[in-house]
Amino acid sequence: MSATAGAESSTKRPIPVRAMGFAFREAAVPRWWFFENPIPTHVSNALNLLFPDGERFFIRSVKHYMHVIEDDPELLARVRGFFGQEGRHGHEHERYNKLLQEQGYDLEPFLALYRRLAFDVLEKHVPPVLRLSATAALEHYTATMAENALKSDMLEHAHPLMRDLLRWHAAEEIEHKSVAYDVLQRVDPRWSVRAAGLAIGTASILAFWILGARELLRQEAAMGTELDVHRRAAAADPVLERERRHRAVMFRAAIADYLRADFHPDQKNDYELARAYLDGIGRLAG
Repeated sequence: MSATAGAESSTKRPIPVRAMGFAFREAAVPRWWFFENPIPTHVSNALNLLFPDGERFFIRSVKHYMHVIEDDPELLARVRGFFGQEGRHGHEHERYNKLLQEQGYDLEPFLALYRRLAFDVLEKHVPPVLRLSATAALEHYTATMAENALKSDMLEHAHPLMRDLLRWHAAEEIEHKSVAYDVLQRVDPRWSVRAAGLAIGTASILAFWILGARELLRQEAAMGTELDVHRRAAAADPVLERERRHRAVMFRAAIADYLRADFHPDQKNDYELARAYLDGIGRLAG
């Protein structure tokens, strides 16, 4: 599928905005909700910490170029759906992060550092086109992780409510995966711009994800948890080991795919995967 064909086909898919309202407190989500182990739990929690402000950054990056696409009503409609979905994702993850605080984790020092470095410093000094390009690249990563979340059995080892949160988020990431990329193609389709955005996005998410995980695990140890015991258990778990190897291959393939000259997100047609999940929970239409 060519990039043009991919962009044309993606305009035929509506992007509904779904208000989910996950009952985090009522479901009594435990501190160690993933594999009943703090190591995989906090690796996942660290990414959750990045979502609310990260989703708002994505919205700002695309919104900056609304004037460029004002002559394309279909793309405008998809962009508005993208804004709505990203806003809802940020809202739900922020609600979960409040639960983390209630469970005794102090998130504010890390979040303050994240906001200062990512948005007060980086965002203000990176040109708008590279902010948009980084957004498109990060949307490619989230779509890659989303496909894995819906295909893999990994989330069967998560608390049911967290499994529902992450699968809903995953399905919607697939629904809007080509929006930022299509806007970037209208703004500046050069491969060099796309590659620069990938470099910025990759370095940023890895740095903040690692920092967040380290901070949560530091606090976990301060609560008296013997992390070495749980590290050994996680290292010996065959499901986690299989997933670690798979993710390494998956992300290398995602980077190589994104750097192809003729790349378009719709060349991987995983929309039916997302539709099947959303239909199964009765939320396909919204």
